Amino acid sequence: MKKRLTKEELLEIPGEWNRFLRRRVHMIACGGTAMTLLGVKESTKDVDFIIPDLREHQYLTKKLEELGYKQVTGSGWQRGGETFRFDRFPGNSIHTTALLVSPMEEGRNTLLIEYSRLYIGILNEYDLIVSKLMRGTDVDYEDCLALVKARIEEIDIDRLVEHFNEMIACDISHDRLKPNIEYFIDRLREKGLHD
Repeated sequence: MKKRLTKEELLEIPGEWNRFLRRRVHMIACGGTAMTLLGVKESTKDVDFIIPDLREHQYLTKKLEELGYKQVTGSGWQRGGETFRFDRFPGNSIHTTALLVSPMEEGRNTLLIEYSRLYIGILNEYDLIVSKLMRGTDVDYEDCLALVKARIEEIDIDRLVEHFNEMIACDISHDRLKPNIEYFIDRLREKGLHD
């Protein structure tokens, strides 16, 4: 079985990377990584980060190669002997979902930890939920429900719906994605998280 990583383990390896960096790099946690770092999930099997600045992404790629990492998928890098891989997404995209605004813009991420060269932030709740709803797996829906439950006082559901609709308006799969938000709102109602 694939190892699942806790919050502490998720920060351990990037902390090691910091010692080898000579330039600043910003990494924004997304997906299950963000959920784990927020304390919504106990662990994650995926390690997902957005590197918004393309030059920083290129620099980090070079450094990871020097540290023995090999590209094993389109965005995934893994080092021999490690059971998990790091998925790093360049620019404003997570997998095939393009965010409307850079995660480095004000209010689009929250600083988690800042090392001497490495900044680790967490994607804001709206982009995090919408990017997971656009994937639309059972795990994604469960993660989104858990995040809304944990942050019920901070998350405005009407704003979330509006943000989702703005995101899918730019997507070629608009018609296929539209029911995802309706299904999620129904699930929120079932759980007593929305009226």
